[in-house]
Formats: sequence, structure tokens, C-alpha cells
Amino acid sequence: MTRETASAQETEALGAELAGRLEPGDVVLISGDLGAGKTTFVRGAARALGVKGPVTSPTFTIGHLLAGRVEVAHLDLYRLASLEGEDPQLLDDYLTPERIGFVEWPAVGEEVVPRVAARVELAHAGGDRRTVRIT
Repeated sequence: MTRETASAQETEALGAELAGRLEPGDVVLISGDLGAGKTTFVRGAARALGVKGPVTSPTFTIGHLLAGRVEVAHLDLYRLASLEGEDPQLLDDYLTPERIGFVEWPAVGEEVVPRVAARVELAHAGGDRRTVRIT
């Protein structure tokens, strides 16, 4: 499915729509250029899953756990060139069967991520518009 959004609110709404189809243990891989709206998409999904607090990019901490109706794991692997040299349990500590996970910049960990439920690609389409492809 490919959709175009015209605002951050529409990108969040698309994230919320996808969240309605997710179950604990599911992981969503999210890619796109810097500023394409990855965290905005996750924010919408997290809100739909009952997260009330801030949803910000975990670029410098690798991951956040967010309390909601279902616990949400939000990871950002941007800073990692590979998982080699990282704690072997890095992803396992966040992506558990009880949580719904969202992984921004997933390329370095894609092969070891369990239960990928969806792949989301966001692209700039001029101004606040984004093209969002969900497979």
C-alpha cells in the first residue's frame, strides 16, 4: 500500500491505522531519509497503542520503552554501522513477545529482527508531503 500524507498529523494518523492491526510480538521496520517522518509515524502508532508520554527519537540511546495498553519498544539504529561489537542481546532486550516494536534505520539489524509484521518506507514529496509505502 502506498499513500501520500500532507502533514505531520496525517503521517501520525497513518501510523495509528497500522497500529490497529498489530499484536504483541510484532515488529515494524521503518526507513527513510533524515527528516522523512519516521518518528512522527511511530508517534501516531504509539498514541493509538495508548502511549501518553513523549515519543521522541532514541537516536542517542538506541531505544526507548513506552508504557501503553501494550508496551512499545522504539529503537533507532542510525548510529550503528553494524551489530558487530554490540551487546548480542541488544535487540532481544527490546523486541520481546510482550511488546510491539518499531525500529527506525533497521538495515543493520534487519536480518535478526523477529516477527517483522510490516515494513514502512517514508520519502519526502515536497513541503510537508510524504510518500509512505507499507508492505
